[in-house]
Amino acid sequence: MSSTTVTPERSGFSVSEYIVCLNGIVWREALRFLHQRERFVSALVRPLVWLFIFAAGFRQVLGISIISPYETYILYEVYIAPGLMAMIQLFNGMQSSLSMVYDREMGNMRTLLVSPLPRGYLLFCKLLAGTAVSLLQVYAFLAIAWFWDITPPTIGYLTVLPALVLSGLMLGALGMLISASIKQLENFAGVMNFVIFPMFFASSALYPLWRVQEGSPMLYYVCQCNPFTHAVELIRFALYGKMNWVSLAVVGGCTVVFMIGAILAYDPSRGLVRRGPGGGET
Repeated sequence: MSSTTVTPERSGFSVSEYIVCLNGIVWREALRFLHQRERFVSALVRPLVWLFIFAAGFRQVLGISIISPYETYILYEVYIAPGLMAMIQLFNGMQSSLSMVYDREMGNMRTLLVSPLPRGYLLFCKLLAGTAVSLLQVYAFLAIAWFWDITPPTIGYLTVLPALVLSGLMLGALGMLISASIKQLENFAGVMNFVIFPMFFASSALYPLWRVQEGSPMLYYVCQCNPFTHAVELIRFALYGKMNWVSLAVVGGCTVVFMIGAILAYDPSRGLVRRGPGGGET
């Protein structure tokens, strides 16, 4: 009489396997970023130009009164610093999405998504990796800005971290949602500019909303509905150890909506470059 041993089928994955996957994707994005030094430099050039050149001209035009979370009159450079931090994350989110379009065309994303782990988790890992890269860029910007007397409270460098993570996730999820609808890499640059500049300029990043309201009530309401405005204000308040609950709710809600939309819309085979018999693209 022979006995057979039945091995129970395994269902699900352990926590350690999820962590290994997350660690691998984050390290891949970090190494890609470190090997592309020009990307790091270009990420800092844009906000530094605004901080050191444009701020010098706008300082006399856009005087800043005492507004929350500030407790006294501030220089224009101090006011726009949180907006420039959010701008770094906005451009990084779009840059990460651009690399996702490239990976999808080359078939790299299709290779990644054949993993038995849930697709939503893999995309979230990509999003988290892009956010981690943006944090490095933001803190490098803060280190340079410190030499120009932009010195928030010491505890602010720590309290702003959760706000930066949440805003980075929201902007990265927005970029991922946009990339999910783009078929070709060439089309992404135009769409990216169409999204970045209206979001950035129609916000409180460069000027307080009460000044916008004085000039154009309609633009004021557009700025109020802009998720980027709430990302800027969340960072601004957190940098000074305070909380803006409305901005927290808006940024958190938009993060969830954008991420769910990206997971549902993402197709790894869309825009995939196929090679013909002669090696040409088909």
